[in-house]
Amino acid sequence: MNQFLRQLVNRLTNRGINKGINHLAKRGSGGKSTPASRQQAKVTRDAVKRARQAARITRRLGK
Repeated sequence: MNQFLRQLVNRLTNRGINKGINHLAKRGSGGKSTPASRQQAKVTRDAVKRARQAARITRRLGK
């Protein structure tokens, strides 16, 4: 039972973290797309990927 609850909490936490990160990543300036803004968007996406990976690793190490 304890293991089941831990898995459930982990999945809900992962889902919440991913939804929050996605929300922040999708928020843009709302302006016209320029080469500089596309580059900044790529940098942001890469940072989001690293943040997700770091969060995953941290949760795995905490078990």
